This record gives sequence, C-alpha cells and structure tokens, in this order.
Amino acid sequence: MNQNSSTIRVLLAGVGGQGTILAADLLAKTAIASGYQVKLSEIHGMSQRGGSVTTVVNIGREVHSMVIGEGEADYLLAFETTEALRNLPFLAPAGKLYANDVQISPLPVLTGKASMPTMPAARLAERGCHLVDAHELAVKAGSPKCANVVLLGALSTGMPFSAEVWEEQIRSKVPEKTIEANIAAFRLGRDSVEVA
Repeated sequence: MNQNSSTIRVLLAGVGGQGTILAADLLAKTAIASGYQVKLSEIHGMSQRGGSVTTVVNIGREVHSMVIGEGEADYLLAFETTEALRNLPFLAPAGKLYANDVQISPLPVLTGKASMPTMPAARLAERGCHLVDAHELAVKAGSPKCANVVLLGALSTGMPFSAEVWEEQIRSKVPEKTIEANIAAFRLGRDSVEVA
C-alpha cells in the first residue's frame, strides 16, 4: 500500500486484445467481494488495433480517487514488456512489478516510424520485475486465451484477498466452458511467483 494512504493502487497495462479489461474487472470484483471499496478508470488507445490499454484499480476501505500519478502505483501488472517499460514511471519506489515476458510490436513499429526498446526483459529485471511466461502457462492450463488470468494469478500473491475469493469471481465471470482452464491458469500464475 502507498505510504500516504490505505489505498492499494494497481495499474494494469497492455494492448488491445490481451484481456486487460477483463483482468481489471476480475480484480475489482474480487476486492469488492472481500469487503473493499473500488474505483476503476480505463483508457483505451485504439484497443481494437493493438493500441495501449491502461486501467487503474484503486482499492481500500475508503477510496477517494480513481487516478494514479507518477510514482504512486503499488502494483504494475503489464501484459507485455514494452507496456511495462512505458508505465514504469508510475510505479512507486517500493512497488511490485509483474510482466508477461512477451514483446508486441505496435503499429508505428510495424510501419517503420518507431523502434522497439532494446533488451526489455533485462531492463525490467533490474527494476525487480517478476517476468511470467503467461502464454506458455496458459497453454499448459488448456487455453492460450487465459494468459491474462495467469497474470492475475501472479498479481494475486501480493493482494490481501484469498485464492478462494479470486476463483469464485473467475467462475462467475468467464464463459462456463472455459472455467476449468481459467482456474488452472490462475493457479499456475500464483505458483510461478510463489515458487520463484
């Protein structure tokens, strides 16, 4: 939690199509089911075309703001390494960083108008990032589409909510035929942090 308040500030960052918004919704619902207040704010930057998507989820007994300023995020959950680097300024000095170990080229890179950052995984590791191979773990769980839930599992290890409440929210939110794979993905994500 932020030193100046009892609010837990979480920033989720990814690109369109990665399930960032579903992950934020599951985080918010888990917090509410655990007796906390939540304020949520989303920014969609051409999310349909692989543009940046960031979501702020502020959690506490009393939450007064839905924004996060630079250096204020207690947790940064990034769905790919470039978005992790781009959003690093928002992470508090003692904040925790979890990132999917994948790099996705945005449209400006594909058209030659920009270049990708070099050695993103090494740069993130210097900041204490827990890199997760979410795609590999999602495939192991039974569906590559569950990578976002793998990342939630990793994040959950630092949150004050029980695994049972997380899993209850996952069961209520995802399509019935995908429940088993999503629960497996969540557990693999937790294990990836707890074993490391």
